[in-house]
Order: sequence, then C-alpha cells, then structure tokens
Amino acid sequence: MTPINPPPRPWVAVLLLMLGIAGCAALWVLVSMATGRVCSWMAVVAALDAALLLRLAQVRAGPWRSLWGTLATAACIALSLWLVVSGLLGRMLGLTPWEAATRMGSYHAWTLVQTTHGAADAAWLVAGAVIAAVLSR
Repeated sequence: MTPINPPPRPWVAVLLLMLGIAGCAALWVLVSMATGRVCSWMAVVAALDAALLLRLAQVRAGPWRSLWGTLATAACIALSLWLVVSGLLGRMLGLTPWEAATRMGSYHAWTLVQTTHGAADAAWLVAGAVIAAVLSR
C-alpha cells in the first residue's frame, strides 16, 4: 500500500513562516537583551528556521521555495534589528523593548543599526540570507 500525501496548502506555509519569524525574532531579542550585544549570528538561526519550516509545510522544492526562505529570513532580520536596537535604547531610557520600538522612527532606527553593527555583523546578516537561499532550495 502506498502512502497518500495530502496536497500542499499554501496558507499553512504562510502561517508557519509568520510564526517562525515572530518566534525567531523573539528569541533573537531575548538573547540580545541577556548578553547586551546585537548577536548578529542569530541570522543563521533564522535561516535554518525558515528552511526547516518550508520543508515542514511541504512547499515544493525549487526557486520559489528558495525565494520564500530568503524573504522570511530577511523579514526576521529586519524585525529583530528594529527590536534589538530599540531594546538596547529602551534599557538606557527605562523602557521595555516594545515601548521603545513604538516610539522610535525609521531614521533613528537605521542610525542605531549603523552605529551598533560592524563589518562582522554585516557578514553574519548576509551569511544568513545566503544560507536561507541555499538550504530552502
């Protein structure tokens, strides 16, 4: 008897990716707040998470899955960078990360990201995107 595979459902993949992005960003912020650093190496963890979730959702292999994995990783990186720099700033001002994130504008966030991240951090972020593209395929 051959096993019957259920047809892939695109909404499951989208839901899993959204939960994965939120969960990975929360973990990234938690690690960053515990260490007091930006922890850019978590971009690789985000890439592994996105690739695993796409495989669990049974998304068909190919360039589209690679694109979805890269976009999910980029979304996790962007959300995490925003929350990490707002958390580090909020710690100095006595605010929680989500309070500081709602009060911080995009220009201020971008300035803080540029000042807190060096070349090694940029390399980790790019490595996360590349790993997501390769492993999601």
